[in-house]
Amino acid sequence: MLIIPAVDVKNGQCVRLAQGDFNRVTVYAENPVDMARRWVQKGAQRIHLVDLDGSVAGLPKNAPILVEIAKSVPVPVEVGGGIRSMETVNYYLENGVSSVILGTSAIADEAFVRTAARTHRGKIILGIDALAGEVAVRGWTQKTGQNAVELAERYVHDGIQAIVYTDISRDGMEAGVNVEQTRALAKAVNIPVIASGGVATLADIDALLAVKDCSFYGVIVGRALYTGAIALEDAIAKTQAAS
Repeated sequence: MLIIPAVDVKNGQCVRLAQGDFNRVTVYAENPVDMARRWVQKGAQRIHLVDLDGSVAGLPKNAPILVEIAKSVPVPVEVGGGIRSMETVNYYLENGVSSVILGTSAIADEAFVRTAARTHRGKIILGIDALAGEVAVRGWTQKTGQNAVELAERYVHDGIQAIVYTDISRDGMEAGVNVEQTRALAKAVNIPVIASGGVATLADIDALLAVKDCSFYGVIVGRALYTGAIALEDAIAKTQAAS
């Protein structure tokens, strides 16, 4: 299981939101590129990048910074936020990004997601953000009434690389990861699942590793790394010991 540091970019800065609320922003670094490099130096084998402005606008707003990160670190990076056209998908994948995350589009434009997944097989990640199992889109500002597992099941035959499952109620709150709902999704589909939202302490890493009837491809860690509640090296050591 990979420990994947999150670098969320808003107005060109590295920030964290509380529960996806754009009015509850904490700036952790002026230079997101330096922050990504720092996580790689500490052992990260993958980086999760989000264009927060883009997620609401519906088109890239911090793309040059995300591409600079992709080109300046020697590990795969995944990018999400405002990717709603093949032009944007192609732009990122042609400029050093390893995988792109499609979230809002998974509900708004299934044909686009399928085209992207089949054109770039193994490079498209489904981003499913949910509140009590109900999917939310457009930077988490809009609930859809869709069930997270049912949404994932629609794409099991399309060559999707992975699913990032985020529990919005816990994201940025260090409230503990939602193991049960993440496990339910991982058991329901034969697509690798990356857990996200709420990781607070090493106990959350232990809880994911303790699940025996399925496994997780990775876990995204955000605020807990930035506050120092979790040391990246310690989290990586736990996953390596478990394997």
